[in-house]
Amino acid sequence: MKAKIVITPKRAVVDPQGKTVRNALEQMGHQGIKAVHVGKYLEIELDGADRETARKALDEACHKFLSNPVIEDYKLEVTD
Repeated sequence: MKAKIVITPKRAVVDPQGKTVRNALEQMGHQGIKAVHVGKYLEIELDGADRETARKALDEACHKFLSNPVIEDYKLEVTD
């Protein structure tokens, strides 16, 4: 099994790295970009675990360790 986790800043949180990327893209001639949000992407390979058990354990890890729930949101997907 494989888990894919995408962690991004919440919309209400100022994202200075995203603003820097947006400004750089604009300076390079890319117009019409309203906002950029820079986050983290993780792929975790799992072996022999029950899918629902793995999802629950990873959801807990995301909430307690991998993300900061005060300023970040995360999406978790577990596939075969």
